[in-house]
Amino acid sequence: MGQIRLTACPIDGLYVIEPTVHGDARGYFMETYNRRDMEEAGLKMVFVQDNQSSSSKGVLRGLHFQKQFPQGKLVRVIKGAVFDVAVDLREGSKTFGQWFGVELTEENKKQFYISEGFAHGFLVLSETAEFCYKVTDFWHPGDEGGLAWNDPSIGIQWPELTGAYPGSADASGYRLQDGTALNLSEKDQRWSTLKDTWKF
Repeated sequence: MGQIRLTACPIDGLYVIEPTVHGDARGYFMETYNRRDMEEAGLKMVFVQDNQSSSSKGVLRGLHFQKQFPQGKLVRVIKGAVFDVAVDLREGSKTFGQWFGVELTEENKKQFYISEGFAHGFLVLSETAEFCYKVTDFWHPGDEGGLAWNDPSIGIQWPELTGAYPGSADASGYRLQDGTALNLSEKDQRWSTLKDTWKF
């Protein structure tokens, strides 16, 4: 495992991965994925698709998951900065409903591996951000689920964000510290809380 440093997170199934970066006066080179290194670190996931998105400052995407076909995700930022979050939705998990977040930037080059069974989302902190991720299963129409990004029972501490919980996932009234309005899709503003989504 010479090319990556893997750090287990407080929630089992989440890992921060730091690649070895080889730099000189010309620039740098790094391996963004090496199956052998991952397997030596104990991660034996198989990816089936690569995705990439571009978002502007204040955009929040999430919290998303697939119900019957959960996806593992290896996420990173190639431009800008985001705060990336995973919420444990694995039934029977001792950390069910808990969250973990990490800042991913083009400078720190960190990657975040999120195992199957988590909801995922991120907030863009830079003027723009380009976000890349590998997934272990395909997107299945009609299988998408979501959680309110601001569910107080989960209590995600989104950095630089100010605003008061209005009783829903509505983004109105939320802003970053520099005044940038929070920007969510209409769909992401309709997700319910964990309690309303998970009926026990």
